[in-house]
Amino acid sequence: MEFDAFRQLVMDARTVRRFDESRSVSVETLKRLVELVRYCPSGRNAQPLRYVLITSEEKRSQIFPLLKWAGYYTDWDGPSPGERPVAYLIQCLDTNYGQNCLCDDGLQLEVLNLGMRILKLGGCIIKAFDHVTIKKCLELPEQYEPRYVFAIGYPAEEVRLENMNGSEDADFKYYRTDDNIHHVPKRPLIELIIKAL
Repeated sequence: MEFDAFRQLVMDARTVRRFDESRSVSVETLKRLVELVRYCPSGRNAQPLRYVLITSEEKRSQIFPLLKWAGYYTDWDGPSPGERPVAYLIQCLDTNYGQNCLCDDGLQLEVLNLGMRILKLGGCIIKAFDHVTIKKCLELPEQYEPRYVFAIGYPAEEVRLENMNGSEDADFKYYRTDDNIHHVPKRPLIELIIKAL
């Protein structure tokens, strides 16, 4: 893959919060995605992260109300019926390998996100959730600590990147317009670079 094609893949792999609930995602597809994280770099090479794969309607209905969606949309409780995720990956830390996964969680989440985009899927990485209840709901052994919930499905919304103007007071909050397009402001390159020496 050439650099420009990879850049486009990264740009296209946007967070999706509304899904086509009529299209299912199989456990085998989730396994294919999780298989990708085997090849990620890992701090100390401990590889301490594990995943719970959820596709059943029963478990999805238990997980959904435990999630908090889109913090900037204060008047939105998340996707409506028919727009909800059809699968979840619950990323857990196996504390038998330590209390800190270093940067492994972020590396793996982005690889999953890119893999989903290749498969025409979309997802939303969720950190704001009821950790205690999810752990009970999944009947996880004590050693596993849920870290992130990755909501997955086929996208049912358009997401557009917007260039921020680069001023210090520029608004970085994502927003939805009346035409139901989700807009995501991105800082300009010059703002990301402190200096080049």
